[in-house]
Amino acid sequence: MKQNILIVEDHELTRFGLKTTFDGVEYVENIYEADSAETAIEIFNNNKIDIVIMDLGLPNMNGIEATRKIRSSNKDVKIVILTSHNDEKEVLNSLKAGANAYCSKEINPQRLVQVVQSVADGAAWFDPSIAHIVLRASSNAPSFDNENNAKDYDLTAREAQILKLMTEGYSNMEIAQMLVISINTTKAHVANILQKLEVDDRLQAALKALKNKIV
Repeated sequence: MKQNILIVEDHELTRFGLKTTFDGVEYVENIYEADSAETAIEIFNNNKIDIVIMDLGLPNMNGIEATRKIRSSNKDVKIVILTSHNDEKEVLNSLKAGANAYCSKEINPQRLVQVVQSVADGAAWFDPSIAHIVLRASSNAPSFDNENNAKDYDLTAREAQILKLMTEGYSNMEIAQMLVISINTTKAHVANILQKLEVDDRLQAALKALKNKIV
């Protein structure tokens, strides 16, 4: 399915580079641009946007607040944070605001294209360095259990295998292709995994699996 993308970036050269990166990409329908959070919200409210690529260091309203506002108006939109910031507080606040992915601006352009497609397909993704930040910061979070493994959560061997792939950022479609199973079977396994881990989404499942060494 074709996706409409909104690029939110106040630096014109960077914004141009991102637009060039996604121009002609097979899964992209239309590309919208905004140089501020306020403009981004206006464009979002007046167009059908599927994916937002959001910078954090925006003038006036920052990217975290913009993410929060966009997420509150549409729970289905996918939001990818793309920033040079790796401050622990900003990382966590971005995820709490509803970001589906958190990428460094040093990411390879073609890898970014792959990440955005994975997020569009339902995956959650974050840089390995940022994963360490999240896991360290969440070590005392009450929503996470102490040492457990797949047996403690009654995960089947197949569910544990799929959970591992989820922690590596693969989408449902990619998992289905890798394991040679149908997309519907994959979705059913993911739903069972979320229920057994008692989490609401793939990101929480991945974090819980990584922190507690479930897989």
